[in-house]
Parts: sequence; structure tokens; C-alpha cells
Amino acid sequence: MGLRERKKQETVRRIAETALRLFVERGFDAVTIAEVAEAADVAVNTVYNHFRVKEDLVLPPSEASADRLAGIVRARGLGVSAARAVLDQLREEIRQRARTIGLSPGFGRVLPMMLAAPTLSARLRDLGEQMVTELAALLAGETGAAQGDPVPGLVAAQIGWAHSLLYGEIGKRTVAGERPDDIAEAALTLLDAVEGLLSERVLTYATRKDT
Repeated sequence: MGLRERKKQETVRRIAETALRLFVERGFDAVTIAEVAEAADVAVNTVYNHFRVKEDLVLPPSEASADRLAGIVRARGLGVSAARAVLDQLREEIRQRARTIGLSPGFGRVLPMMLAAPTLSARLRDLGEQMVTELAALLAGETGAAQGDPVPGLVAAQIGWAHSLLYGEIGKRTVAGERPDDIAEAALTLLDAVEGLLSERVLTYATRKDT
């Protein structure tokens, strides 16, 4: 990575961290882009060059992507089904206390701010729906499902349900002030229960075979 790219990444990081601090302190709607720029010691245009809209400062497309579930399934190995790929990935993120799963340090202060902001809450809901839509399209393509076949969408919806359920549980426990280690243990227990409830057809659907 060259010096120019490193400086760019440092600027992006500084803007995002500054914005998040201000949003947590004062509320998302109460802080303007101009105030973020001033606090981060950059021009307003610099903020917009890196973050298309204000919500991207909290939910950057690179991390909060509609392709998240489809991307996990697309990258699965031989002999792994769509559902198990997602369940395995979620378990790994929990064990790593990953930011993507909401177990990173300080998230307990960030989540209430996000839930209190209507545009951020709406974006989270829309993101969940988009993840399911993109996953359904991927499953339909991979399995060669006929047009109008409801199965890819139903399987995607159940995987999306498990994903949303996990985030909801982590969020609830985070807001309640539970320790990350306790939240992680409860999250893993929840995933085990979810897997036990999913049918064998869902758990084996779209298993990747050697072509």
C-alpha cells in the first residue's frame, strides 16, 4: 500500500471515528456533516467524497452490505450447504467478537444511538430485506430453480430469519449492559437452538458439489 492510499485510509478512519463519537454524545440527528468535518479537521467535501450520505458514517456499505448473506454462501466450500455456511460464519464471528456481529468494544454505546435514529433503524430493516432478496436470487441461480419456484426464497427467508434473530438477541443483551463474553455464550446457544429447529431440507439445500 502506497503512502497516498495509507493517508486516504487514515482520513476515512478519522472521519468515521469522529462522527461516531459525536453521534453517541449528542444523537445522530443532532449532529451535522459540517460539525463532523470541523471536528475531524477536514473539509465538508472531503466527508462527502468518502461517505455518500450521513448514514454511511455509521453503516458504511463496505461493512453493512446487502450482499452479506449471499457473499457468505458464495464463498462456501465443497460439501457445505447455504444454511450451514451462514451458521458457521456467524459462529466464527461470535468467537472472534467481530464488529460485524456487534460484539466489538464500545458497541453498547453505539447501538442505542442507532435505534433512536429513525433513518438508521429504517436502513437496518431495509438492509435485512435486501440480504434475503439477494440470497434468494443466488440460490435460485445455483440450484437452477424454475421461474416462480418458491423454495429458494423460502430457504433464504429462513436463513435471513436466523441472521436477524441473532442480531436482535445480541442487541437486546448489549443494551441491557451484559458482558460481551456472556452475550457471546448466549448467542452461540441461540444458534444451536436455531439449527435444531431448521428442517433437514433447509440445512442441506444448495450443498456445493464438485463440478
